[in-house]
Amino acid sequence: MKATGNRDRRLIQLFTGLVLYGFSMAFMVQSDLGLNPWDVFHQGLSKVTGISFGWVVILLGIPILLLWIPLRQRPGFGTIANLVVIGFVVDGALAVLPAGHGIPARTGYLVAGIVVNGLATGLYIGARMGPGPRDGLMTGIVSRFPRLSIRLVRTTIELSVLGVGFLLGGTVGLGTVLYALAIGPLVQLFLPLCTVGGVPRTQLASVD
Repeated sequence: MKATGNRDRRLIQLFTGLVLYGFSMAFMVQSDLGLNPWDVFHQGLSKVTGISFGWVVILLGIPILLLWIPLRQRPGFGTIANLVVIGFVVDGALAVLPAGHGIPARTGYLVAGIVVNGLATGLYIGARMGPGPRDGLMTGIVSRFPRLSIRLVRTTIELSVLGVGFLLGGTVGLGTVLYALAIGPLVQLFLPLCTVGGVPRTQLASVD
């Protein structure tokens, strides 16, 4: 019974995190103050290749998952759920959220998007059912190199894809910069709090 309850909690936490992640993306879109770094990268690739934005997101997931191999990362149920659930939630959220009119409303959307994104990442990674393809890079690097903190690794990845996306023609705004700088510390804050069963001692050392 205890094992079943733990599994149920992990499933609930996983899907709660994925739904919140989708809403966080929609908040940032509605703020119209800048995309997150990965979406800047997706948009830049879309402009260069002529492939639609959505297909770039899907196709890019394949080489990203291949990068998991040297990092000894294995996809889990949560990895597949990440690929499927978030896209549907974003579309649904954008359909029901009112557009942000005026700086106060747009700023509110932006701040909510960034904070909820950090919480959502902690929830679905902390469910221990497999991170999404892009977050798997972060967890894989931290696992292979435990002296590196989650904050440093996440921020480095975000700034790297942001730079490449900008060079490819992706749209960068104030929200993009704030997200890139804030998401690492936020994930470092929320992940230990949300990890089912607690964070192993070695991982706790890496997030200090």
